[in-house]
Amino acid sequence: MEFDRGKVTFIFLGILVLVAVGFVLKTAQSVILPLIIAWLLSFLIGPAINFMTARKIPTTLAAFIILVLLLGIFYLTFTFLYARFSAFVAAYPKYHMRFTELVAVVTGKWNLQFDPLAGINWGQNIGRFLASFSRSIFVFVSQLVLVSIFLFFMLLGKPYFRFKILKSFSAEDADQIARITFSITAQIRRYLSLQFLISFTTGVLVWLALEIIGVDFAVTWGALAFFLNFIPTVGSIMASIPPIVVALVQFYPSIWPGVITLLSVVTIQMGMGNALAPKVMGDQLNLSPVVVLLSLLFWGWLWGIVGALISIPIAAAIKIVCENIETLHPISVMMGSGKTFRREFKEG
Repeated sequence: MEFDRGKVTFIFLGILVLVAVGFVLKTAQSVILPLIIAWLLSFLIGPAINFMTARKIPTTLAAFIILVLLLGIFYLTFTFLYARFSAFVAAYPKYHMRFTELVAVVTGKWNLQFDPLAGINWGQNIGRFLASFSRSIFVFVSQLVLVSIFLFFMLLGKPYFRFKILKSFSAEDADQIARITFSITAQIRRYLSLQFLISFTTGVLVWLALEIIGVDFAVTWGALAFFLNFIPTVGSIMASIPPIVVALVQFYPSIWPGVITLLSVVTIQMGMGNALAPKVMGDQLNLSPVVVLLSLLFWGWLWGIVGALISIPIAAAIKIVCENIETLHPISVMMGSGKTFRREFKEG
């Protein structure tokens, strides 16, 4: 059997390119991560720039106004969140002590022959995670300056992009390129906007439910649900565990508040994730579970918690781009969940 040397060479070159790109992304994280965040934000803010420039407001002034407003929102939000998480880190030793007592009572009551906490320094590990998470929020806020610079220049060029395409290509090619570009932009903007609204609604509902039950740090858990909701399935699970554990520890020896917290959080997450989101978002951006997992692992490995948070928007953006470029369409199909295709074949 003869091997096609050209194809083998192409495959190995592709692997080398992927390794090189991964190395560059990892090494240049401090620059590339703010650039990616600015790129995603530009899709959300683009319509505001177009609205202001259409009303004869200079592009530079419009970009500056929007940037100042955005920075103010980010500053207030992350200052508040950092204070909330820092407060929980400070109160954590008390909860750890009660949690240890609770586990001891349960193991003694049920005559369990093993200690779930044996050999694991839960206090050190979870405390380190909380401190790391707080630092990640602080680092993200400190990088807002770089994000703002990138975003400012992206917004300056946005109103003129269409005219540059018309000038660079023939009328027919320019029309096709413009159609593809605007389709990609509109779909990414729609996805990010709807995902933001769904995540925000989820966070507010979790906060209200925990506030009614009386769980400590209800605002913190609502904020955690908002951010982690950008990560399908895995994020919902990660956001649900802390408030449930806190409720069990806080209200011990009564288990009912913990049970009510469990039912409330799971109902909200499942209702938003399995009922509302598919109806609002549709099947167009449905990503394969394998793609979700690989994207989460890859971007989380590269850029930590912030990388995990933006991993799904990046994967969705890649899928949309591939979907609108004919030669890359098979990649978009393979990245999808396949539910719509199964329905098509059944109906056919």
